[in-house]
Amino acid sequence: MRNASHRCTGSLGGITARNWNSSMLHALGLVRHLFLATVFLASWNVTTNAQQETMHQQTNRPLKNSGPSITLETLTLGAGCFWCVEAVFEGLEGVHSAVSGYMGGQIKNPGYREVCTGKTGHAEVVQVVYDSNIISTETLLEVFFSTHDPTTLNRQGADAGTQYRSAIYFHTDEQKPHAMKALEKAQSNWQASIVTEITAASEFYIAEDYHQAYYELNGEAPYCRAVILPKMQKLRSGFQHLLKIN
Repeated sequence: MRNASHRCTGSLGGITARNWNSSMLHALGLVRHLFLATVFLASWNVTTNAQQETMHQQTNRPLKNSGPSITLETLTLGAGCFWCVEAVFEGLEGVHSAVSGYMGGQIKNPGYREVCTGKTGHAEVVQVVYDSNIISTETLLEVFFSTHDPTTLNRQGADAGTQYRSAIYFHTDEQKPHAMKALEKAQSNWQASIVTEITAASEFYIAEDYHQAYYELNGEAPYCRAVILPKMQKLRSGFQHLLKIN
């Protein structure tokens, strides 16, 4: 659990800044993993490796602009549980899609069970496709650093392991300096050093169906109410002007 001296000053810090004791955080982590184990074992619609490869290829196809005013870019972000990250970014105006998946590992077509072992090297990430004419890379990164704790190595709250590391995977050479500058700017809000990994994007593998749009579909689940909802409330409080109008 984060030391109070590391609390983000004047920003939308991660959920660990709340006054929870360690036993509560541990219990929430167990709830999430027990639920996922149940879903996995009960599901008859298991995605095969061939299907995963097809999904991967589709996700990484070059994007075509639907009009002269649209400039689509892709940025992949890791900030703990991808349910949380997806919920934050899919609500921003200018974001065309936010897809949960895995990146940064050594094996092909990883599944949730493999990634959870921490042995594949993958991080839980969300691949964000956005119109940079509406929302800039700089703004996306400001939201990124404001909605999780980038100083905790391989951990966000109760979720611990290398798969929960803070990471920015850039897809163009132009995005890298934006990431470096955003990290430098965010550091002024933290006493502890930011440990966010900044590296070029590698193979992206879409996570299983039951991970997609998780907060939207399961907003009343205990993990969502305890961990994701406070993040969304802070997002609305600090970045209301960036949110999509329903």
